[in-house]
Amino acid sequence: QVQLVESGGGLVQAGGSLRLSCAVSGNIYSINDMAWYRQAPGKQRELVAGISRGGSTNYADSVKGRFTISRDNPKNTVYLQMNSLKPEDTAVYFCNANSIRSYWGRGTQVTVSS
Repeated sequence: QVQLVESGGGLVQAGGSLRLSCAVSGNIYSINDMAWYRQAPGKQRELVAGISRGGSTNYADSVKGRFTISRDNPKNTVYLQMNSLKPEDTAVYFCNANSIRSYWGRGTQVTVSS
């Protein structure tokens, strides 16, 4: 089992920054890759950024150049640094971990005001 707890969401003005954290616990050695997803009201959940066990990263086109995913292995934490935020980034952000199954956190709300 793997447990994921997100934090760091909040209300920010357009152009501002936030850093989301995902604390990972449990059978962490079974995890292959991790990612951040988001879901806006009335929309499907979408991939924002992913990071492999080896450190390779990938991003949605809509966040490239603005968001950065990283992992701190000693702290068992994955981060999402979000800069130059836009109102369309408003969503609930979820942490995801993949091993033999997929695990999800409960999400953290990010609201960007114009």
